Amino acid sequence: MVQAISTSYWNLLFSKSHRSIFPLSRPNLHHHKQLQNFVHGISTGSVQCKAVELPLPATTETETKTGSQNKKERKSQFAIENLTTWLLKQELAGNIDAELTVVLSSISLACKQIASLLQRSSIINLTGGQGTINIQGEDQKKLDVISNELFCNCLRSSGRTGIIASEEEDVPVAVEETYSGNYIVVFDPIDGSANIDTALTTGSIFGIYGPDEQCLIDLDDDTSTLDQAREKCIINVCQPGKNLLVAGYCLYSSSAVFTITLGKGVFAFTLDPTYGEFVLTHENISIPKTGTIYSFNEGNYDLWSDKLKKYLDHLRQPGANGKPYSGRYIGCLVGEIHRMLLRGGIYGNPDNKNSKNGNLRLLYECAPMSFLVEQAGGIAIDGVQRILDIKPEKVHQRTPIFIGSPDEVQKLQKYLA
Repeated sequence: MVQAISTSYWNLLFSKSHRSIFPLSRPNLHHHKQLQNFVHGISTGSVQCKAVELPLPATTETETKTGSQNKKERKSQFAIENLTTWLLKQELAGNIDAELTVVLSSISLACKQIASLLQRSSIINLTGGQGTINIQGEDQKKLDVISNELFCNCLRSSGRTGIIASEEEDVPVAVEETYSGNYIVVFDPIDGSANIDTALTTGSIFGIYGPDEQCLIDLDDDTSTLDQAREKCIINVCQPGKNLLVAGYCLYSSSAVFTITLGKGVFAFTLDPTYGEFVLTHENISIPKTGTIYSFNEGNYDLWSDKLKKYLDHLRQPGANGKPYSGRYIGCLVGEIHRMLLRGGIYGNPDNKNSKNGNLRLLYECAPMSFLVEQAGGIAIDGVQRILDIKPEKVHQRTPIFIGSPDEVQKLQKYLA
């Protein structure tokens, strides 16, 4: 740094006014005379200026490192990774192929549309029943039907999906040959639809299986529904849950959260409504080994086995910390699993005297959720065996399920043994 300094008079103070340097008050008369002499000296050439180098402030190595760290922190505050970018990175890493990237992008689009409809359901008259009953004998909500159409349309338009199996479809649906691909997608478009009218937690569940070259179907131009023989073929393709390539869910609550596993860890993306993108918010989710929350529909307590009753009675007793487990029941599998992944605990939907096989469907509810929870370090069983080892015999087959933190599920197994 270089500054020009007068060799005869440099310690002058200037006011902010351009018209005068100092007011001619008595205390400043001396300075005014000095200034006049200085200006006269400049005009006569008797005053010379020279360049004086001023030292720069010293910068320590620590300050240099801190400065670079601050720059990185400033950048990281604005650095976000959305679902599309993450999928492309997975494709580059060889974890998925380009076709599967397209399928997952189409599923995320359907979830965004459903999230938007749910937020406005009361405003645009999408609450209440549709007046129809699905194959399970359940009353369909308006959004059950609409969400199913959204999923099917997004998957068809992707051009990468061959067969679709949904809770709301009587039998698996084959995509028209013009748009057909090879991947098989199973899904529940709206889990917990009974919560819609009261604006409580709902969700979507999906699973993706790879193509089976021995079971590719040639469709006639005028048919899109599989008959019984073709339904048997889809079951051979789907196989047990352990054959899943991808599984995930989308939670619709105070936030919309898209959670996914490609078989290598669990990742969650939260929908940012300002620009309509799922943003990575949870990396490599690991379920706590233990928990203090259990989730069972205890209205069915008297219908359960004595062994299960003893287990629940145990949970209600104060533990080593003097407190019992906390009971939480949302009535939505997606909500239960999401809380469990982050907080730990156990969820159960057992068989009972009225429902010998439980209430949840194996193919598109229990298997995808079990695959995801196991990737996070949890355990999922039907009370006897691992959920992912069960081979479905029909599309809408039901199964009991106990799923959650490893220590909690293992404790349950001791009571059921």
